[in-house]
Amino acid sequence: MSSLFKVQENMVEQSEIEALEDRLMRVKGMNNNAMGVEMKRFGNAMAFSVKNIPGPSFNTVKGISDENIGDIDEIIDFYTSREIPARFEVTPAYATEELFRKLSQIGFFQSGFYTSLYRSLASEEKVAADEQPSSIVLEKLAETNFNIFGEIYTNGFGMPTALTDYITANNRVLAKSTNWTFYMARAKGEPAGVGVLFRKNDVATLAASTTIPSYRNNGVHTALIQKRIQQAVDTGCQFIMGQAAFGSASHRNMERAGMKIAYTNTVWTKL
Repeated sequence: MSSLFKVQENMVEQSEIEALEDRLMRVKGMNNNAMGVEMKRFGNAMAFSVKNIPGPSFNTVKGISDENIGDIDEIIDFYTSREIPARFEVTPAYATEELFRKLSQIGFFQSGFYTSLYRSLASEEKVAADEQPSSIVLEKLAETNFNIFGEIYTNGFGMPTALTDYITANNRVLAKSTNWTFYMARAKGEPAGVGVLFRKNDVATLAASTTIPSYRNNGVHTALIQKRIQQAVDTGCQFIMGQAAFGSASHRNMERAGMKIAYTNTVWTKL
């Protein structure tokens, strides 16, 4: 593997870590850490844990390499003490036989993949929006008109409606920061989708985005990608990153927007 590719891959992975760390630090500050957020660094690896938000999105280890083989038992203890299953994300640049052997020996298996994409940006660039139907209108969501976010998010991701207020609150806290920008798409005047952009230094990350099922396949997701890329350009970012399930509609839409695969992670979970 060339050193250039490894540097490139490390930049993409670091942007993922920074976006998740920034999000969870802000959630941790809510109501005396009512969500139970804990983070711990092990060398270049970061273990994220949110006790009251079940699921893998916020309970995972990023940045792990064979340099962390001696840390793995301590990392597992970090999650066991919180009654949360450990989950490891391994990028190709840091995937070694020794690391995989260690994970296998302690009962972990490769349970999935996800893909990270990126592209460089030019300061004078204007993102093509000719694919956006005239019926789609995009608007920024400010803290004052944020209530709609949770409704669209839970609908788009097929989550229980009982989580709407909770999703809204945990994202509204991000809207107070200039690092985070939230967009809503309307189709024929009706709320249809949301997209989130995180920016730090000169790197932007396409964070969560979803479209209400009845409005899918109408260009809503593509319009949200284009809008966030243009925002990244306009605010001086030199790169933009994003994550998606390999081969998914989101993956294909990102590639149509000029993004390329940086790597496909392997995900390791307990048998």
